[in-house]
Amino acid sequence: MFSARTLLVRGMIVGLAAGAAAFVFATLFGEGPVGQAIDFEATHAGGHDHGDEPELVSRTIQSTLGLATGTLVYGVALGGLFALAFAVAYGRIGRFSPRATAALVALGGFVTVALVPFLKYPANPPATGNPDTLGQRTGLYFLMIVIAVAGGLLALSFGRWLGPRYGAWNASIAAVGAYVILIAVVELALPTISEVPDGFPALVLWKFRLASLGTQLVTWTVLGLLFGALIRPRTHARTVPAEKAAVGAGR
Repeated sequence: MFSARTLLVRGMIVGLAAGAAAFVFATLFGEGPVGQAIDFEATHAGGHDHGDEPELVSRTIQSTLGLATGTLVYGVALGGLFALAFAVAYGRIGRFSPRATAALVALGGFVTVALVPFLKYPANPPATGNPDTLGQRTGLYFLMIVIAVAGGLLALSFGRWLGPRYGAWNASIAAVGAYVILIAVVELALPTISEVPDGFPALVLWKFRLASLGTQLVTWTVLGLLFGALIRPRTHARTVPAEKAAVGAGR
């Protein structure tokens, strides 16, 4: 198989591609709602005059260079973590090929890191958050990620424990059901934060949240598919000579 260094380098390369794809998606589908939210904030400033305050970073820089830098750096970092997760998962979650393992790791990552936290604390556009609660909201969001990831690992272990007794299919259903119940209880127990101001366009909020979740989906999809495609030829190349040698020995 591959060394940890090789997997890490390939994961970061794939992460760079995933970040680029996320940037394109966010530009096409996310910048529109962001601009509309900023316009809402400017219109409903409540008499506060910000016209004399210098603009540290222009909106143009934020939506181009700033967004590109953020998505690319995030993609590279996530790609490295993805490669390490693949190295741990390969051969330990079932007899899956490298490509299938990469796809399963990507699916698990999207569900635990993006989807589950989003269901409790969805992303909000500008003008919809109270600066005084930023620390609380950030802490709760990352707490939800930690619980979702840890719960996913526990559910995986639970399914593997049930597998020999009840079969892989029944064990998988039971593990998924246990995970759903756990997440439902946690999300009901954690506090709900709703700071969307009155009069904020519901369609803008909906589009922004869909774009935010879609950006995550694009990132994880590219990671899973491209990483699996990159490592498959190498593993295949290593198994073919072994098969030929076995055939030659049998003659």
